[in-house]
Amino acid sequence: MRFKIYLSLLVFSIFQLNEIESQNQVTNTITHDGMARSYITYIPESYSGNESVPVVFNFHGYTSNAGDQMNYGDFRPIADRESFLVVCPQGTIDGAGNTYWNAQWNPSGVDDIGFVSALIDSLAKDYNVNLNRVYSTGMSNGGFMSYTLACELSDKIAAIASVTGTMTTTQISLQCRPDNLTPIMEIHGTADGVVPFDGNNDWMAPIDDVMSFWVARNNCDPVEVTMLPDINSDDASTVEKHFYAGCDENSTIELMKVLNGGHTWPGAFPIGRTNQDISASEEIWRFFAQYDLNGNLSSVANKNQLEDFKLFPTHSESELNLEFKAPAERKVTIFSVDGKVVFSNLIFDVKNQLSISNLHEGIYFLQVDESSQVRTKRFIKI
Repeated sequence: MRFKIYLSLLVFSIFQLNEIESQNQVTNTITHDGMARSYITYIPESYSGNESVPVVFNFHGYTSNAGDQMNYGDFRPIADRESFLVVCPQGTIDGAGNTYWNAQWNPSGVDDIGFVSALIDSLAKDYNVNLNRVYSTGMSNGGFMSYTLACELSDKIAAIASVTGTMTTTQISLQCRPDNLTPIMEIHGTADGVVPFDGNNDWMAPIDDVMSFWVARNNCDPVEVTMLPDINSDDASTVEKHFYAGCDENSTIELMKVLNGGHTWPGAFPIGRTNQDISASEEIWRFFAQYDLNGNLSSVANKNQLEDFKLFPTHSESELNLEFKAPAERKVTIFSVDGKVVFSNLIFDVKNQLSISNLHEGIYFLQVDESSQVRTKRFIKI
């Protein structure tokens, strides 16, 4: 395979998986397409299950693994501060015996898109997940995978960020036709010798072409370029920020162009040419935190001034409590996880009690429609 020539250099075996297990970090498996697939979940101290939280998928690079990526591209301190789950899935083995993500590299290979979709559904059963705020990032091959999810799973992925990854030329020309708009961030060094910034003549798309593809796809304004402060002069690199505003749904596209940066994660433990002027993890979360599946969160909030409602308990056998700040006519609809309507009625009171004793066990979504403006929360019938 062509990618082996370029990505086999990426081996970040800095940490062992058994060294990072903790009470807040668990390894689980799900079965997809008859194959047991493992993943590591980091659960922040603040997680109680009472409120839904975002999820950040963090995909490892070619030849690497979930444990190394959890440590190298570390989001855990940010997750503790901002309250979101970090999930590092484990790839499978390719024909050369190396771990990888099938980011549309092998049409007859492992269905990693389906695996991620199934994993999102599984996480929603185990945790109180905000399914409107699921994000994807990754290193190198994990960046390729994040772009692939933006192309193929845009109904579940709210935004993506790639670090040292790119798209294939075939994806840009033929394959990538997402159903929904996806905000995009790329962090890439100009001295990357594994996934070259300027691409190659064979299959890796130049980063400028990737940006042009998404700028056109998302209907963005022309680029604004600024130099970020050279905070650490010892890293022999600087960061040039390319910012595309005015995209549809008030979204943006960002490129952090690391001048003289290598095939590394800025802000991480220095390996080769690692920029220390920015933290890739902090920049990625700053970018993600702006969006959900409906677009820019500030725009959604400005358009929709309804007060949020309370729904409790989130795990119940027989009854749900539904509370509002003021009385009004509202339509309440409950959907099963496969989208079927199982309950629909008008309510008026501030405090309401709904019976769910007739529902089967599983995940459900309660939707409140008031003046054609909608709020949705998840609950589990036990």
